[in-house]
Amino acid sequence: MRAPKLVALTAATLFTISLAACGNDDSTDGTAAAAPDMTANAASSAPSDMSDSTVNFGSGCAAVPADPANKGSFQAMAQVPVATAASGNPLLSTLVSAVKQAGLVDSLNSADGITVFAPTNDAFGKIPSADLKKVLADKKTLTDILTYHVVPGKLTPADLAGDHKTLEGKDLMVAGSGTDFKVNGAASVICGNVQTANANVYIVDSVLMPKS
Repeated sequence: MRAPKLVALTAATLFTISLAACGNDDSTDGTAAAAPDMTANAASSAPSDMSDSTVNFGSGCAAVPADPANKGSFQAMAQVPVATAASGNPLLSTLVSAVKQAGLVDSLNSADGITVFAPTNDAFGKIPSADLKKVLADKKTLTDILTYHVVPGKLTPADLAGDHKTLEGKDLMVAGSGTDFKVNGAASVICGNVQTANANVYIVDSVLMPKS
């Protein structure tokens, strides 16, 4: 598998805490002029320890709408690309706003096979509001942090444990097996293996930060 070509990111000082978005906008319109190319040519492989690669797991999955007609349901999300899918998920409205702020909607939606570690609204809520505003005002820093949550290739639960190079350029580490996983030793996967048309999504309870 070949990693995607990305537009080089200039060095920037990352805040020691993470980011969140102000407000909730359910529209998926975004500008990708300053966004990196996220195209990845890796395909998912069949899991070895789960009988169905589409099975969702984790306590957070209970918050996903059960009605298939709801755009935030698992069935509806599986039919659309990842940024559009996230806009219908009630757990991810803050992340969606941050992605729009960074102009990454089109890049995420057009990526060919990615894994997204998606922080919940509560994960962003752990961050002081003053720090959030600083990050949101710095598009370079915002883009760095968001792309650190994205890995080339659609990782099944069987593929998840190990070190993975992110689109931001640094590695993140996943530990665990079965239905119990932690990312970078702190963020727990609370709803895993969520399918979208072009991505596998693992919803996490903390925002991930690349090491400076």
